[in-house]
Amino acid sequence: MAVQWYALRSKPNKEEVAWQQVRARGFESFFPRLRARTINPRARQIKPYFPGYLFVRADLTAVGSSVFQYLPYANGLVRFGGEPVSVPERLIQALHRRMEEIAAAGGEVFDGLKSGDPVSIHTGPFAGYDAIFDARLSDGERVRVLLEMLGGRRVPVELSAAQIERIKRS
Repeated sequence: MAVQWYALRSKPNKEEVAWQQVRARGFESFFPRLRARTINPRARQIKPYFPGYLFVRADLTAVGSSVFQYLPYANGLVRFGGEPVSVPERLIQALHRRMEEIAAAGGEVFDGLKSGDPVSIHTGPFAGYDAIFDARLSDGERVRVLLEMLGGRRVPVELSAAQIERIKRS
């Protein structure tokens, strides 16, 4: 067997420490994460893209799968029929590209969001209103939206990026 990628299950909310354990043992790993939209400033700012999972690269014939079974904060490799299942290299590469695209867009809030897109304001004094996304402001944490007021006039309003959510079109 050659060096391949595998999905490693972590204990609930322990992806970060499981990832640190994998790295401390010298294994190549990939732990995709996104900047989270939070209202509470003390809440976690980064969240896993795949909660409960991360990826490790290893030669299981050389190290054995039990090294991951008994790793602190981990629940072992994903298995089908009792055998660890490898993850294709091209899928890992595609995930790397996707994480870079989301980061370049400014994080999860801005993923695919363009000027003119409809958004909903879900917290603050304008909660419940729909608006038009105008721009991401220079610090990246604030946005400008156009709020339609009486008479159809659009008024620019600056908000925290965490206060808006894209309206999904069906």
